[in-house]
Amino acid sequence: MSKLKNSSYKALVIVEDIGLLIVAISTVIAMSFEVGSMVAAMKVTLADLLLLFIYLEVLAMVGIYLKTGKLPVRMPLYIAIVALARYMILDMKNLDTLRMLGLAGAVFILAAAILAIRYGHTRFPYDKEEDS
Repeated sequence: MSKLKNSSYKALVIVEDIGLLIVAISTVIAMSFEVGSMVAAMKVTLADLLLLFIYLEVLAMVGIYLKTGKLPVRMPLYIAIVALARYMILDMKNLDTLRMLGLAGAVFILAAAILAIRYGHTRFPYDKEEDS
């Protein structure tokens, strides 16, 4: 039974690595399309830069996961904050006051969550995991 578990685990790790490779390649392709559209328009906007930043964060998240085997919860939270900021910048003219306050509140909640996670990691660090 242990041999079956080992084989199953290795198969899952391979599928996971393939999935991460697909995410990384797709992100690089999306980045190249975005840069291509900026070059074609001969114009770089703040929304373009924030979108590229989101792509870079996704690549960094994949890199960290491949390097350490762990995914920091803060990375998707950072991506969410940048995505909300980009949304606010793009649709600022169409947003009413209540929606703008809601988006600002969402960014505040995400930032507070990041601070709480960082505080928890420094105040209550994880014990070193033993290899099983």
